[in-house]
Amino acid sequence: MKKIIKNLMCLGLFSMALIFNSCQEEFEEVNGGSDQETITASSTTASLIKNTSTKDGSFDNIVDGASCFAINFPYTVEVAGIQITIDSIEDLHLIEEIFDEFDDDEDILEIIFPVTITLGDFTEITIENKEALRELIAECTEGDDDDIECIDFVYPITLFTFDVNEQQTGSVTINSDKELRRFFEGLEDDDLVSIDFPITLKKFDGTEVMVSNNAELAAALDAAKDECDEDDDNDYNDDDFSEERLDAYLVECPWLVRELKRDGTDQTNQYFEYLMNFTEDGAVTVRDREGNMLTGEWETSISDHGVVLDLEFEVLVDFNLQWLVYEVGEGRIKLFGDDNNKIILKQYCENDTNGEDPNTLREILKECEWIIKRVKNEGVEIDRLLGYEFKFMAEGVVTLSNGIMVSEGTWEVGLNAEMKLALLISFGDEQAVNFNWPLRELTNERLKFEVDGTDYELVLQRVCDDNAGDADVSEIRNIMLGGQWNVALYSEGAVDMTAAYNGVDFSFSNMHQVELSVNDDPFLTGLWRVIRNKDQELKFYLNFDEDGIYGDLTDDWDIIEVSSDRIELMSVSGGDGSEDFLVFEKRV
Repeated sequence: MKKIIKNLMCLGLFSMALIFNSCQEEFEEVNGGSDQETITASSTTASLIKNTSTKDGSFDNIVDGASCFAINFPYTVEVAGIQITIDSIEDLHLIEEIFDEFDDDEDILEIIFPVTITLGDFTEITIENKEALRELIAECTEGDDDDIECIDFVYPITLFTFDVNEQQTGSVTINSDKELRRFFEGLEDDDLVSIDFPITLKKFDGTEVMVSNNAELAAALDAAKDECDEDDDNDYNDDDFSEERLDAYLVECPWLVRELKRDGTDQTNQYFEYLMNFTEDGAVTVRDREGNMLTGEWETSISDHGVVLDLEFEVLVDFNLQWLVYEVGEGRIKLFGDDNNKIILKQYCENDTNGEDPNTLREILKECEWIIKRVKNEGVEIDRLLGYEFKFMAEGVVTLSNGIMVSEGTWEVGLNAEMKLALLISFGDEQAVNFNWPLRELTNERLKFEVDGTDYELVLQRVCDDNAGDADVSEIRNIMLGGQWNVALYSEGAVDMTAAYNGVDFSFSNMHQVELSVNDDPFLTGLWRVIRNKDQELKFYLNFDEDGIYGDLTDDWDIIEVSSDRIELMSVSGGDGSEDFLVFEKRV
C-alpha cells in the first residue's frame, strides 16, 4: 500500500547530506585503495538494505489488522456468513465490498485456522487458533514497522564477502527481496560485504535511480523512507486521515457525484455526475449535467466519530448535512450520515479525460450528423455499418440510418469505471455499436473511441447538413445521380477483377441508396455517400453489406478524378499497402 504524499524537499536534502557524511566514515577500502567499498553487517547502510528488502505485511490489514506480517495464500475467511477463499491480493477486495455494502452493520470477519503467516524477515509460522494470532497482533505496534516500501531493488544484484584481512571469500547473486533479507540476516555483526555497482532502484512512482557506490545507495534509501504514505496503519480503509489532509484533497481537483442517498431514498439518478469544485476560501460550486452552476459553502471539523464535512446550499438541499467522512481512498471519498444518508465522490482531475469536458462532447455530438468511418469489435471490422449515420438528439435519443432504414436507441456521455470520458450507446437491434466507448480523440470534424488492448474501436466523421454547403460534394453527387454507371476498372493490387462486374448497372439515387441491376432487373441495393473528411479530402463511401464480389467494393474510397461521365477511385488495401482502383463510367 504505497500512496503518494508530498515530499518535504528541504528535510529530504538535509537528511541525504547527513547520511552521506556518516556513511563516508564507515567505508573501508579493499586491497590498498581499490574502487571496491565494503560495509559491515551492523552498519547503518546494511540496516537500510534490510529494511528495504523486508516483506511488507500491510496489504492484508483488512484480515489480520497487523502490518508486520502477512497471511500466506490460500486461506479461508468467513464474512457476514459467507466463506471466501483468498487466493490473491485481488480477492481481498471481495471482503471490502461486503463490508461496504451495508454501512450500518458491524463488519465481522473470522479466519478459518490453521493459517501460515510470513514475518518481515520471511520467516514462516503456522498459527493454530485465534488466540495465538491475537498475541502476535498485539506485538505489532501500529505505524512502527521499519520496512521501507517507497523504493525497491531491481534484481539481480551481486554481493561479495570478505574476511577480516579484507580478502574476498565468496560471491552470491541475489534475485529477490527474500534472498537479500536472508543473506544479511545470516551475517555476523563484523562481517564485511560489498556490492557490485552500479545497481538500479525503483521508486514508488516508477522512477528508476541508478547508484554507483555505498554513499549514493544509503542516501537514496534513507531519503525514500518519507517519500510516500506506506499506509501501515492497522486498518484497511485509511480512516485515520487528518482534517488537513482532507482539506488539501478536496481542493486538489473537482469531484464527481457517483452515488447519493438521502433519508433512505436513492437520489443517484438525479445527481449522477454533478461536478463539485471545492475552493480554499470555503466555497463550493456544483455544475449539473446541463451546465448550470449552483453555489454553496463547505467546512471540515473534528467530531467524536472523526472528520466531518459540512455542506450547505440554498438549492441542493439533499447535500445539506454534516457528513461523516468514512473513507478516503485513491480518487474516492465516502460520506455518511444518519438515516442511511450517503454520498460517494470520485476525483475528476484534468488529465483523467485528456482535458475534455463531458459537456463539450455532448454539444459536439448534437450539433451535426456523424458518419461511421470504422467500427471494430474484438479486432473484427464491421463493414456493413460503413457510412451509416448517427444523429444524437436531445433527451438521450440517437438514431442510426443508412438513408432508408432507421433504428432508434439511447445515448449518454459520462465517465466509465476507469473514470475516462465515454459515450454509452444502446440499440435494441444493432448490437455492434452497443458499447460504453471511451473517448480517445476529439476534434470538431472527427471522434475516435477505443478500448485499450481489446481491439474495440469506433471512428466517426462529422457531416453537417449532409455537406450541402460544399460545392464539390454537391457537384459530384449531381453527376452520379444522372443515369446508370458501369465498372470500367476494378483492380486489387496487380490483379484485374473488372470482368466480374461486366453487364451490371449501378444506379445512384437520393437517400444515399445505390441499386444494382442486370438488364433492368434489380438484384442488390447498397449505400453510397460523398463527403469531405477532416483532412479536407473528398471521399466516396460504398457499402453493399455482403461477403461476395460486391462486398469487395465496400470501402471509403479516395476520389482521384471526376468528370461528367467518369469517376476514378482509389484505396490503400489492408496491411500490405497495395492500391486498389475502382473506376465508374456512365452508361451510354
